Amino acid sequence: QVQLVESGGGLAQPGGSLRLSCAASGTFFSIYDMDWWRQAPGNQRELVATISSGGSTSYADSVKGRFTISRDNADDTMYLQMNSLKPEDTAVYYCRAIVRTGRAATTYQYWGQGTQVTVSS
Repeated sequence: QVQLVESGGGLAQPGGSLRLSCAASGTFFSIYDMDWWRQAPGNQRELVATISSGGSTSYADSVKGRFTISRDNADDTMYLQMNSLKPEDTAVYYCRAIVRTGRAATTYQYWGQGTQVTVSS
């Protein structure tokens, strides 16, 4: 079983910064892509940023230039540095990982429980 635990959410002022972490634990063979999603009340869950196991990244247009995704493969941890925060960034942020759990090539996706980010003055 694989568990993803997010941390680092909270309240920030517009223009401020927060750093989210997502730590993977459990028994698995390898972690492939990891990404951050967010869901605001009344909205669908949207993809924020993705990072491959090799470090390639991609971002939603709404966060480009403000958010930076990174990962530490040695610690199986992913991060999201969020700068220049805006009220519209307010949402529950979820991490997701594509995981190979054993010798077979089959992969599974796992989700964290979510962490609230609120941007308000």
